[in-house]
Amino acid sequence: MSDHPYQRLTPDLALDALDSVGLHGDGRLLALNSFENRVFQFGIEDAQPVVAKFYRPQRWSDAAILEEHAFAAELATREIPAVPPLRLNGATLHHHSGFRFAVFPRQGGRPPELDQPGVLEWLGRFLGRIHAVGGIESFHDRPALDITSFGEEPRDWLLAHDFIPFELRDVWAGVAAQALDGVRQCFERAGTVRPLRLHGDCHMGNVLWTEDGKTRGPHFVDFDDARMGPAVQDIWMLLSGDRSERTRQLHDILAGYEDFAEFDTRELHLIEGLRTLRLLHYSAWIARRWSDPAFPLAFPWFDKPRYWEERILELREQIALMDEPPLPA
Repeated sequence: MSDHPYQRLTPDLALDALDSVGLHGDGRLLALNSFENRVFQFGIEDAQPVVAKFYRPQRWSDAAILEEHAFAAELATREIPAVPPLRLNGATLHHHSGFRFAVFPRQGGRPPELDQPGVLEWLGRFLGRIHAVGGIESFHDRPALDITSFGEEPRDWLLAHDFIPFELRDVWAGVAAQALDGVRQCFERAGTVRPLRLHGDCHMGNVLWTEDGKTRGPHFVDFDDARMGPAVQDIWMLLSGDRSERTRQLHDILAGYEDFAEFDTRELHLIEGLRTLRLLHYSAWIARRWSDPAFPLAFPWFDKPRYWEERILELREQIALMDEPPLPA
């Protein structure tokens, strides 16, 4: 396996990076769960701990990272519970020894308990506020969520780089092509929808719930995947269970959402299409990161035929789901 830049990111280098922006660690360092970037919690002398995110080399341009920071800061200034990076020495993005990094205040919390009364509606209110701000202007340096970048390009990349076992390659390629046809039909049924600045990866791992006084409620963290796209992208990942359960959850979210932003119900046609794009993108994401030593350790089953057999079945299920009527608004 070839050397990967993150192999140089030792604890000493990370502490030196903090020192370079005037933060002096007290020796406490905790690696947090993150594969795309490297994220550490640092104890700071005579101050609250901070979290430093070291961005994956060559993924984003500086301009794209700064758009992420500016969006999170814009939300925070409007008292929306996003967690933007700290401005240190007049900047939010810093460079040290070939790495780019940002420092965030530590945000505690736990995953929201979605089965508790009012929690989904509460989340919906803040998503509505995020999207109301997200619609004010557009990203210019961050990509859009579309069929090309999230579906066709990942499919083509996987086929070109021989990650799919030879005996399954043709079957997977045929099912992926059929699935992408289904995605295009979902977008055609939805018609023209308005793209917004989104969180982009709004799953339960990126929402922290606190019970502390004035800050009680959800906090949205990690805007690393922020991009332009339809509003429903930030909603569908909060839905789970069978169709009746997802319908109830959707109604609860939209009850809060529409207090602050209008939801275009045509976007409900996109839910299963967006799920299909995420599945294709996810397999390509792992494959593209395979030279990072953390990935073979975390995903040891990825290069086995069984993984691709399961993905073929998964895509076939999505093809059927995309033919079903959307969830009722």
